[in-house]
Amino acid sequence: MSEVLDLTCDLISRPSVTPDDAGCQMLLAGRLQRAGFTCEHLRFGAVENLWATHGSGAPVLVLLGHTDVVPPGPREAWTSDPFVPQVRDGVLYGRGAADMKGSVAAFVVAAERFAAAHPAHAGTLAILLTADEEGDAIDGVRKVAQAFRERGQRIDWCVTGEPSSTARLGDLLRVGRRGSLSGTLTVKGVQGHVAYPHKARNPIHQAAPALAELAAKAWDDGYESFPPTSLQISNIHAGTGANNVIPGELQVLFNLRYNPHWNAPALEAEVAALLDRHGLDYDLRWHRSGEPFYTPEGTLRAVAREVLGQFAGAPPEESTGGGTSDARFIAPLGAQCIEVGPVNASIHQVDEHVRVDELEALPDLYVRLIERLLL
Repeated sequence: MSEVLDLTCDLISRPSVTPDDAGCQMLLAGRLQRAGFTCEHLRFGAVENLWATHGSGAPVLVLLGHTDVVPPGPREAWTSDPFVPQVRDGVLYGRGAADMKGSVAAFVVAAERFAAAHPAHAGTLAILLTADEEGDAIDGVRKVAQAFRERGQRIDWCVTGEPSSTARLGDLLRVGRRGSLSGTLTVKGVQGHVAYPHKARNPIHQAAPALAELAAKAWDDGYESFPPTSLQISNIHAGTGANNVIPGELQVLFNLRYNPHWNAPALEAEVAALLDRHGLDYDLRWHRSGEPFYTPEGTLRAVAREVLGQFAGAPPEESTGGGTSDARFIAPLGAQCIEVGPVNASIHQVDEHVRVDELEALPDLYVRLIERLLL
């Protein structure tokens, strides 16, 4: 097996279901220390985070990844055990193969190669890993970024190894992400018998027009390469289970994915104003997952475009689509952020996988990026 394939398999075999790191970071820290990196273990709550650096001063290039994975789901649905990596017909199967233990392994192999070839390089090459990306994302990079801000840690460029490619390695360059804001809405009514509606107040009936307006609202027309802001209702619950009882309460969960036209406080105020217009008696709790970020044209984006084009055979699509990533916590520190990783077709699915040839090409891609930025 190749070096990166062997390391990826070792990581997959460690069942690091979020927020459990299962020893992944200790394994990687040992390798990086032997390669001349200085390693700092940053533990917040029950979450392990690793900060490894080589060199000193500016510019600071960070390779950002996570060692945790989502639960595998029913194991009997997998063709092979999700935590026993298998290669079949040139494809590596296992939980985390694409998201994102393959990228993490490639980061480490690329960092080792670069440090060995260029021990006196300019600036700082850093690797930042967390075991809290797939879960609550409270004690992972969010907390690390707070610590970095307090101690004045500079970051110029950040490359996140999230699986960003669509059909082949390097065909997409992610240059930003939308913000994510979740709401839990509780509409209060008065419980009663369905035969006596005048003695009750049905929160479902009261909330329906407001929910319809929220669902139909056009928030904006998009922002540069960002799609329009979108609100999606994900859960609705009310009632006792009986069909002759008017419920006393309705709970609605919803999420907004938004572009830089908005920030979280402005969206919260907009939603509250809409609900107030409908005269609802309600309680609304918010969870701010992260603000949008966008990397405009500059050194990092230009270098990545050229390098990815060489690997993919054509210039990459430059996108801000998809969900969120930990880069949302690094960008506010003043860093330019991009995401470059393997094909994302199987992430979070049964039989998650990555093509071995593309996995083995990934360290070379990352080395090329590092060399163009730090030499």
